[in-house]
Amino acid sequence: MTESEVLDEFRAANALLEGHFVLSSGLHSPIFFQKAFIFMDPARTERLCRALAEKITAKFGKIDVVVSPAVGAIIPGYETARHLGARALFVEREAGEFQLRRGFRIEPGEKVVMVEDVVTTGLSSRECLAAIRNHPGDLVGAACLIDRSGGKADVGAPLVALASVTAPSYPADALPSELAALPIQKPGSRHLSS
Repeated sequence: MTESEVLDEFRAANALLEGHFVLSSGLHSPIFFQKAFIFMDPARTERLCRALAEKITAKFGKIDVVVSPAVGAIIPGYETARHLGARALFVEREAGEFQLRRGFRIEPGEKVVMVEDVVTTGLSSRECLAAIRNHPGDLVGAACLIDRSGGKADVGAPLVALASVTAPSYPADALPSELAALPIQKPGSRHLSS
C-alpha cells in the first residue's frame, strides 16, 4: 500500500480533518488524524494493518509479540498482530506510567514490536517502549500507521511507518495567526480518565 493510498483511506473515512486541534502532545495543529473513524470500519482497519504487518515483516522479520499503548492503539495493535501471527498485548497507565498488566507477559527470546496508531512527537511511543524494556524479550522496533512528524520524531527505536507526512504542529505560545483565529478542538485520548 502506497502512502497516497493510506492517506486516501483516511480521507474516505473522513478521518483526515482540518481545523485547529490540540493534539495529545499538547501541540496545536491544523491537521488531525481521527483514527477512531478508521477503526470503526473493520474492512478498512484490516487493509491498513495488513499493509503495516507486511512492512514490519520486511524490516524486522518474524514477530512473536505486538505491544501497543492503550487506548488508541489497541485496535491497530491487535489487527496488526493478527496479520503477523503474533500475540497482541497492550500497556496501560498505572500511577502515571505505562505498564503491562492483566497478567500479560513477554517471554525471553520473543521478538517484540511496538505498534502505535499515530506518532507526532514520539512521547507515547517512548513511554511504551520503556515499559516493554522492563521485560525479557527482544525489542526489535516500533511501527505506526501514520508518522505525522515526517520522520523527525525520536521514538527510541527503529520506526516503520505506513505513511509519513509532515503535519505542522506548534506550541500554544507560537501559533500562526490563521490557526489562532480558528476555534480549538481537542479530540485526543491521552488525558482520558482511567
